[in-house]
Amino acid sequence: MKFIQKIGLVIFILAFAGFSLLPFYGSYQLEKESVISETKDIHQEAMVDILQPMYGEVYESNIKFISDFNRYFDAYNNELKSAEEWDKVIWDDYTFSLTKAAATGPVSESPSLFLAVTILLGAFGALLYILPLYRNQPNGIKNDGIYHSSMKSRGLLGIITGSWLILFYIVLYWFPAYLTNLVLMVDPLSMALSGNPASQWFLYGFIYTLAILVMGIRMFRKYRGNNYQTIRTASVMFFQLAFAFMLPEILVLLNMPWHDFKNIWPLDYSFFYDYRLEGMLGSGALGMFMLVWGIILIVVGVPLFTYFYGKRWYCSWVCGCGGLAETLGDPYRQLSDKTVKAWKIERYLIHGVLVFAVVMTAVTLANYFMEFELLGYATNELHTVYGFLIGSAFAGVIGTGFYPLMGNRVWCRFGCPLAAYLGLVQRFKSRFRITTNGGQCISCGNCSTYCEMGIDVRWYAQRGQNIVRSSCVGCGVCSAVCPRGVLKLENADEEGRINDVPIIIGNKSISIKS
Repeated sequence: MKFIQKIGLVIFILAFAGFSLLPFYGSYQLEKESVISETKDIHQEAMVDILQPMYGEVYESNIKFISDFNRYFDAYNNELKSAEEWDKVIWDDYTFSLTKAAATGPVSESPSLFLAVTILLGAFGALLYILPLYRNQPNGIKNDGIYHSSMKSRGLLGIITGSWLILFYIVLYWFPAYLTNLVLMVDPLSMALSGNPASQWFLYGFIYTLAILVMGIRMFRKYRGNNYQTIRTASVMFFQLAFAFMLPEILVLLNMPWHDFKNIWPLDYSFFYDYRLEGMLGSGALGMFMLVWGIILIVVGVPLFTYFYGKRWYCSWVCGCGGLAETLGDPYRQLSDKTVKAWKIERYLIHGVLVFAVVMTAVTLANYFMEFELLGYATNELHTVYGFLIGSAFAGVIGTGFYPLMGNRVWCRFGCPLAAYLGLVQRFKSRFRITTNGGQCISCGNCSTYCEMGIDVRWYAQRGQNIVRSSCVGCGVCSAVCPRGVLKLENADEEGRINDVPIIIGNKSISIKS
C-alpha cells in the first residue's frame, strides 16, 4: 500500500506542476473580428482602433500579450482622463475576454486533454494516496506525528503551499487574464452545463468542488467509525456539488439567473444589489421564489434552525466555505490560535464585518427604493470597497490562502458576517451546547488542540462548564478526539444551558470557587 501511495503522490505532484505551469504555455494572436465580438457596441469602434497595432502579431506568452494590451488601452484612457473627457473613458475591463479570444495552440485545440492530464489526473493521484490511508488499522482518529510534519506544522512545505494558494487567489480575483489556459480547459464542461463558455469563476467553482469531494473521501478514511463526522462530510459534499456548482449552472442553461439556493445574506452580500433584485424580479415565478426564499432564510430559517441545532446546521453541514475548511483544511485545524488575545480580535473583527454588511445593505436598499435619488450610483463604490476588502481579500486570499499558516477557519472565525449572525443567535437563544463531564477530564488537551475555531475547550472541560461560545461551529471533532468521553454535543432545554459552575472537579478533588 505504501508503494501505491507513493505512486499517487508522484502523479499528484506532476499534475500539480503541469497545472501551475500551464498558464504560461501557448501563443496568442489578436484579430479585429475578436475585438468586435468580445466588446460592447458602444466600445467597439474605439477598441478596434486602440488595439490595431496588435493585429496579426503572434505573442509567445500571455505576459507579453497582456503587457501590450494594457499599454495601448491605458494610454487611450489616460489621455481622456487628462482631458477630463470622462464620458469617453472605457471603464470596462476587456483584458480577460480578449486574452481568451486571442489564445491559440494546443490548449485551445484540445482543452479536454489538458483538463485530463492536470486537474483530473491530480485528483486521481490524490485518491491513490488517500484510499489506502489507515488500512488494517483499528477505527479511531489518527493524528500521529502531526507536529513533525512540514506540511501541517508551518514548516517549509506548509509555507510553500500557503504562498501558492495566496498567489493563486490574487491572480484569480484581480489578474484572471493570466489564467486563460486554465479557463480554456474547462470550456467543454461549462458548455455542457450552462451552454456558455467558461469564466474564471467556473474554473474556480470546479476546482473548489473537486477539492471538497476528494478531500471529503480523506475525511471518510480518517474519521471512519464516527457516524457524525461521516454524515456531515457527506452533507457538505452533496450541498457543494448539487446546490453550489451544478444547479446554478443549469439555471443559466434555462435562461434563469445564476443562483445558489443555500447561500444566505450577509454571506451572499450581493443578494440585495439592484442587478440581483432586477434579475430575480424579471425571471418570472422562479425568480420570485429565489427572492422570497432568500428572505425567508434570513428572517426565519437562520433563527429557527440555529435555535434548535446551533450554527452547526449551516457552518458544518451546508456552507461551501465550511465545506472546504472541513475537508481541504482539515490537516491544518490544529494551527488555530487559542489565546485570549486572538479571541478578543475575533469578536471585534467578525462583528465589525457584520455591521459593515448590514449598513451597506441598508443604504443600498434605501437608495434602490428611492430610485437612486438618495445617493445616485455612489452605492456602487461602497459595493466595490466591500467586495475588495471582504469578499475577495478576506474571504479568498486570507480565508483560504492562510490555511497552512493560521488554520482552516480563518474566514469563518474572523470575517464571515453570516457566522457572526448565526453565532449571536447560538449564544443567546439556542438549545445547542457542548456538555462537559469535568470529573473525567485528564487535561490531555486534544480537544483544544484540534478545535479549528480556536476555543480552549479544555478550560471548560476542566470546570465541567457547558460550551456555548458563539464561534463554535459544532464540528464535533473535540468530542471525537477526547479519549475519555468528556464532551457531548447536545440539543436540550434552554434552562441550565449556560452554567458558570462554582464547583470545580479535577485533580485536586473538589474545590469551591470564591
